Amino acid sequence: MPTKNRTPRDAADPRPLHERIASTLRRQILVGDFPSDGPIPSTEKLKERFGASSASIQKAVSLLKDEGLLEGRAGSSVKVLSARRQPLTPAAYSQPSEDGQPYRWLSEAEKKGRQPGIEILEVAEVQPPADVRTALGLEEKGTAILRKQLLSFRDEPCELVHSYYPLELASGTALTGEAKIKGGTPTLLAELGYPPLHTVDQVTAEEATNEEYEALQLPRRVAVLRTFRVVRSTDGRVIEVTTMAKAGHLYSLQYDF
Repeated sequence: MPTKNRTPRDAADPRPLHERIASTLRRQILVGDFPSDGPIPSTEKLKERFGASSASIQKAVSLLKDEGLLEGRAGSSVKVLSARRQPLTPAAYSQPSEDGQPYRWLSEAEKKGRQPGIEILEVAEVQPPADVRTALGLEEKGTAILRKQLLSFRDEPCELVHSYYPLELASGTALTGEAKIKGGTPTLLAELGYPPLHTVDQVTAEEATNEEYEALQLPRRVAVLRTFRVVRSTDGRVIEVTTMAKAGHLYSLQYDF
């Protein structure tokens, strides 16, 4: 059977030209093609490269400035900011802390000079989303303890976290309180006799919800990295289900195999 004529790939991209230009420049910035604190090509060179008008180039540059990747005026004076996409390593802070030590997420961030912070946004008994209920083995109207937190670096929001715990496990423990837990929840769970032994992360790139958009102070419609985590303990018991959302243009996840 003969194949149908195919349109050029550029013609199939429905995004406005300035968004396509921004996507190309963004990738070059993130992979290091443009050195930190160095200039990007001038407006004239970008116009020639992309066959675009000055207005389209300026719109593309404006998007990248809003994302914190560029600074300066449109043209040759625009330079790349030193901050690039920061890798986060879940395996480094998923285990209980050593005696007397802070939550591993805090200590690991401090090692890298990131000045971390944690804000408790909500602690309540709630009916979780369907995927969380399924992972926890709850009925349709079953409830769990939610701990919602906002993690930050240098007072800039990094990650919105929703952690859910079975009622029978959390009741009467610090999991139901609004105070920060010394050593973090992995440490508390281990002290309660439920050490985190097996963790599975499912990571997807998704459009931000309104809650994520506002909490993470996203500049516009950028994708978020959503991690759906299921933590099991002895005998395969699910002790925690967590969803985490972070800005996809600022952070990456690093796994060692």
